[in-house]
Amino acid sequence: MELLIGDVFRNVARATPDGLAAVLGDRTMTFGDIDRTSNRIARVLQSRGLGRGDRVAVWSATTLDVIPLFAALAKLGVVFAPMNPALSIDEAVETAASARPALLVVDDGRTDAEAVAAKAEAPLVTLASLLAESGGEEDTDVAVDGLSEDDPHVIFFTSGSTGKPKGVVLTHRVNYLRTHPGGIFEPRGPMVCPFPLFHMAGWTIALQQWQARAAVVFVPADPASICDAVERYHATRVYGIPAVWKRVFQYRHTPEGAACDLSSVVAADTGTSATPPELLATLRYVLPQARVRVFYGSTEAGGVAALEHADLERKPGRCGLPSPFVQTRIDDSGELLVRGPIVFDGYFEDDDANAEAFVDGWYRTGDLAEVDDEGYLSIVGRARDVIRTGGETVAPSEVETALAAYPGVGDVAVVGLPDVEWGEIVCAVVVAADAGAPPTLEQLRAHCEGRLASHKHPRRLEVLDAIPRTSPTNQVQRRLLVEMLS
Repeated sequence: MELLIGDVFRNVARATPDGLAAVLGDRTMTFGDIDRTSNRIARVLQSRGLGRGDRVAVWSATTLDVIPLFAALAKLGVVFAPMNPALSIDEAVETAASARPALLVVDDGRTDAEAVAAKAEAPLVTLASLLAESGGEEDTDVAVDGLSEDDPHVIFFTSGSTGKPKGVVLTHRVNYLRTHPGGIFEPRGPMVCPFPLFHMAGWTIALQQWQARAAVVFVPADPASICDAVERYHATRVYGIPAVWKRVFQYRHTPEGAACDLSSVVAADTGTSATPPELLATLRYVLPQARVRVFYGSTEAGGVAALEHADLERKPGRCGLPSPFVQTRIDDSGELLVRGPIVFDGYFEDDDANAEAFVDGWYRTGDLAEVDDEGYLSIVGRARDVIRTGGETVAPSEVETALAAYPGVGDVAVVGLPDVEWGEIVCAVVVAADAGAPPTLEQLRAHCEGRLASHKHPRRLEVLDAIPRTSPTNQVQRRLLVEMLS
């Protein structure tokens, strides 16, 4: 049996054709809708000469119409390459061209689309016109011989927080295994997804739900939309990065959000970025009926580890035990390496990046990690973000965790800035909880006493209105901060 994503849509449509598959705003799609529409789209794409191994770049905001296109491409063995809809024209050209697409599909009203298509040397079609063209096609299944689970299925472009975007190639096997619910279908209700459909997390959540024959409710990442979706669809599952959960908690203390009913949620997940123990405690308090879990992973590596509900208090600050689908080891420098059947196959046509990313078949995560005597992992920082000051090393995440506990800090990032005497100094970049009373450097240094070794205390403080972060994963854009402050 080949593990093919196209079969996910075929199988669930046969099992529950009228089952609710996806919701966005007032629109819904059933599994039968997706399967039939994807077959029609696949026939149109075949008539345009697209086939196994070709790539289609998709530059669109989140819309349900992307879902049958995604399914159609999977059935044909064509690679789906979604692009961030917020890209500038120059960024879009660079991203699209790097995938060498056979077609560029865009949503309506994207005025720069023709210029991007021309510079990327790709034919252009709007999603609306593609759907209209497919309306007259037969909706019976499209069979393509020779497809393999080792064929590329998607190319996700990294956020670019470290520079030029790279195309992460995931095969059908990788995405099938990353999202399979196991041998037994557990009853599960709708899941609220605040991730967009250009991002791996959005599709991972969707495929997890669809393989389990359940619905996904796509929402913007604002707390009102999340709470409304939970109540309206009696959602049982929500995944949010720590920043999203924090906004939900804050919203519940406003007049508009005070009546928000989250009692249907039985699975509340978080992760991908540092998750303070205080946030997990709040999550368990607000959702006492829910199983809370913390996940650690990446686009390249998939779900590397998970901290289960029962371990939250016993293993604070840890990111859990490794997935059964990965092997992990920590090298002499402290960097976490992983390998296994859910790890990506490499960056698209980027030999230099692949040579840097892999060593003897192990993927270098770039994360500095520790493992305790029971095998639980903790991430202590990014290898490239380590601050070297006065002969000592400092992990920014450790300092950020300490400073985030100070009452006057609303948001915080820590970077190393060049210094003649120290090599680098620890610089705290803070968004004040109260704009009228920002914390002082002296207050923050006093707060660090007894919490951090003295060489980890900030020597410089910058107060900003907002900390630059990537969307939607909320990662600090440290390189940009260093450029701003140096």
